[in-house]
Amino acid sequence: MEGMTFKLDQFEGPLDLLLYLVSKNKMNLYDIEIVSLIDQYVSVVHELSPEQMESASEFIEMAARLVQMKSYFLLPKSEEAERMKEELTGLLVEYSMCKEVAGKLKQMSEGIYHVVRLPAEIQFDTEYRLHHDVYLLENAYNALQGRSVKKRTPQQEQFEPLTTAPFVSVGSRIIAVLRGLVTGRVKRLRQLFQANGSRSQTVATFLAVLELVRAGRIEIAEDETLKVKRKREER
Repeated sequence: MEGMTFKLDQFEGPLDLLLYLVSKNKMNLYDIEIVSLIDQYVSVVHELSPEQMESASEFIEMAARLVQMKSYFLLPKSEEAERMKEELTGLLVEYSMCKEVAGKLKQMSEGIYHVVRLPAEIQFDTEYRLHHDVYLLENAYNALQGRSVKKRTPQQEQFEPLTTAPFVSVGSRIIAVLRGLVTGRVKRLRQLFQANGSRSQTVATFLAVLELVRAGRIEIAEDETLKVKRKREER
């Protein structure tokens, strides 16, 4: 490798240096000789003086990634090495395209007179115009003060819907399901569940269907069609 006379501050970043090395060695951007590229990049970074270490931290970080990539390439048939190579190739292709577009935009802007003014001063309006309910403001104030809102003692009326809810047995729902299928009032699974039905009725119906399927009394098709199995079919 011929001696390098340039400095890292000539490049905008590690991708810029890598792209330069690819161009200098006349490599195909889509088929990079990755090991050779890594060796050249690392040798350039090794020439850093102690004073340059802090300002060139991004170059050093990329060198560490490339050394890790090279260690994978030393392994036979490493999938991680191929993945890292594809990732690096994609970054270089994207950076090359961005750099090309930036160069074209620079050429287009040459000879154009640019006028830039100072940013306008924004007048901030500190008035709060929203309206909130009193209890929301109270809760916000208590939260700011670190106060915990006292929980109200539950009233008996809150538990009445739970304690007075009717209990539906699984046995009664088994009879209702079979009766609906035999009479033809029920043909699909969703017809057994009512939107306004109680939770107890819904759970009992679900368990009843499971019990009937387990016992081989009914079948459920893919389109949710229900079918009663006759004794002849069971034989």
